[in-house]
Amino acid sequence: MPEYAKAQNEIDQFSAAWQKEIEDMQRKVEGLYATFQAEQVLLTEEMKLEREAEIKKKETELKDYQKKVFGFGGLFFLKKQELIKPLQDKVFDAVGKVAKTNRLAIVFDKSAELVMIYTDPRHDYTDFVLEELGLGDPNDKVK
Repeated sequence: MPEYAKAQNEIDQFSAAWQKEIEDMQRKVEGLYATFQAEQVLLTEEMKLEREAEIKKKETELKDYQKKVFGFGGLFFLKKQELIKPLQDKVFDAVGKVAKTNRLAIVFDKSAELVMIYTDPRHDYTDFVLEELGLGDPNDKVK
């Protein structure tokens, strides 16, 4: 499904950009810590506390940003849902049409974790759904 590949590519681009931001933030925190370690002997106790507080603040900001982007319900999840949901709806509509046309009471998703020990190929309506989506093989005459 070309639309899915396009959506997945877009999701990957967003993910890579967010991951790069997180890595940049991580490098800044590591840089602050390395500078602090190098200068620690020259700092007063008050200056040490200020630097430590600054580092802890940056670490907290980093963790919060990671959670905001990749946590449950985060930006990544929302972007993925935004791009994939229309495609899922399209597939569900096609499955619904095929089910109604062929008077099917139940349609199973073989790609899910549902365990099927055996299925009779004559009950496989995948080609009908693909045809409904416009993705069927034009050379496939067996129906």
